[in-house]
Amino acid sequence: MNPKLHFIFSRRSIRTFTQKEVPDSMITDLLEAAMAAPSAVAKDPWHFLVLRTRGSLDQLAACLPNGKMLGGAAAALVVCGDIDRAHDRELSFLLQDVSAAIENILLAANALGLGACWLGIHPREERIAAVSRTFSLPETIIPVSAIALGWPAQDSPARTRYNPNLVHGEQW
Repeated sequence: MNPKLHFIFSRRSIRTFTQKEVPDSMITDLLEAAMAAPSAVAKDPWHFLVLRTRGSLDQLAACLPNGKMLGGAAAALVVCGDIDRAHDRELSFLLQDVSAAIENILLAANALGLGACWLGIHPREERIAAVSRTFSLPETIIPVSAIALGWPAQDSPARTRYNPNLVHGEQW
């Protein structure tokens, strides 16, 4: 593994957190990183719901069957896309743009020493509806994922899942 890429190889899904709060300035850093992502025709269709209270985190956990780690998280981001702002109002472009922003958040969190775990919302209609209803999202806003955030209470070694059998040169 190239040591210059350690911040990528050491990024892991963190599901246990300490009780230490995440400063507002770090949340802003993550959001700046997210909004530095590329987007089709620079439409930037993303929106971010920042959750910091125990009540809001518990409400989000109740919407997501795999969201138990939110109970120990210091914060969460619900990453959404506005279909009216997506290139050609295409869901596929919205999902690509928002996914690039999500990956930037995950890498930035790791670089800052934070732990993070990506939780899928889209395409599960029941999850989309629950999050939209719970947090009063406007009709054109689609929640794509949630990211649990906090200071990691676990240490996971860096790793790569590189598989040369999945690489094809010139033609399949």
